[in-house]
Amino acid sequence: MLRSLATVWLGFLMVVAVGLPAPTARGDDERVDLLLVLAADVSRSVDERKFRLQREGYATAIVDPRVVRAMTGGPAGRIALCFVEWASDGEQVIIIDWTSVGNETEAKAISQQIREAPRAFMGRTSISAAIDYSMTVLAHSPFAGPRHIIDVSGDGTNNSGRPVTAARDAAVAEGVTINGLVILSEVPLPTNPLHTHPPGGLTAYYENNVIGGPGAFVVEADGFEAFGQLLVSKLVKEIAERSSARPG
Repeated sequence: MLRSLATVWLGFLMVVAVGLPAPTARGDDERVDLLLVLAADVSRSVDERKFRLQREGYATAIVDPRVVRAMTGGPAGRIALCFVEWASDGEQVIIIDWTSVGNETEAKAISQQIREAPRAFMGRTSISAAIDYSMTVLAHSPFAGPRHIIDVSGDGTNNSGRPVTAARDAAVAEGVTINGLVILSEVPLPTNPLHTHPPGGLTAYYENNVIGGPGAFVVEADGFEAFGQLLVSKLVKEIAERSSARPG
């Protein structure tokens, strides 16, 4: 009797196992040289004019020949990117979901989507939540690559959510590099001057609190008008850098 029950139970397990989908390995078309999250600040200090300049900067930089060459110059010949906009704690949205880019045509398609997407938020500034959200996005990427980078751009300090250093340290502990693009404001924010002009300057704030990981760096744009061209050189630098690779 016990032997019969064991046979029936074994047969049941075999049926269940057959019904389950087998684990799928990533194919060659899902392997890239870099997973890059572009995380752009759209908090209330970014007015509509600045928002449009920032969006145009990203859309233009993605199709710049220098950036396309960098994206296609690695062993896999492509990278995967995700474009996120963020404001206060709990206000993050994916504008461009994970997309593999390996030629100019694919870059142009992303550029067009960036230009056309509506603005979602005008809240406070939670760099920490932006980093945490970007980590979740990285964890759910369908692509695999040797390097993971979160590229944070913003014009103010963290004033919402948990301490930004806690989010940074957690990301770095997972092997992720966080780079920064600081957008300097000529005039301090009237309602909160220290937000855009903290002691020591916003660039120093990013250096001490936001960026981290192998080869991490921060660059500063002297206003939103300079954002686009600086973004091109920044993207080329971080995409082309291959010395800090880790297993994917």
